[in-house]
Amino acid sequence: MSLSRERILETASYLIHHQGYNSTGINQIIKEAKVAKSTFYQHFESKDLLCVEFLNRRHNFWFSEFSNFTSQFTSLKEKTLAAFDFIMIMNKNENFRGCSFLNILSEISEEQKSIRSVIQVHKNDLRQFFQELIEEELLATHVYMLFESSIIESQLFKSNEIVEKSKKIIKTLL
Repeated sequence: MSLSRERILETASYLIHHQGYNSTGINQIIKEAKVAKSTFYQHFESKDLLCVEFLNRRHNFWFSEFSNFTSQFTSLKEKTLAAFDFIMIMNKNENFRGCSFLNILSEISEEQKSIRSVIQVHKNDLRQFFQELIEEELLATHVYMLFESSIIESQLFKSNEIVEKSKKIIKTLL
């Protein structure tokens, strides 16, 4: 990968994650990545394609970290609770920024199908994680929904309180 492409991706990743998709303009990315406009368009035909690349990278990063963290545990209960501990770690590391995928989902239109598709893959992979772990479909779906709502609520209130309450609920379910 070229250095300029990598710089564009790193800059865009930081800006989109911290400012949001719609608040991050191509001109800002170009300026902060210190590349020419023609260089940007040489690597990315559009902001949407850049966003798809950002989300694919974020997916790989997030699942790698998530898998490494949860793999330390063996029992169903421990591994499930660890998933919620991972939310708290991410909240601390990223100042309660929440889920990049859901943040971007709230900003895109129906026509931005390529972005929506990457978001769906990420969420399906997460649902699959809980399904494989728990096996009982309704219970796995319940835990997945607790997980997702814990991310959203902790972002909204800048607090891990709901994550801790979700862990208590998990203990009663498993």
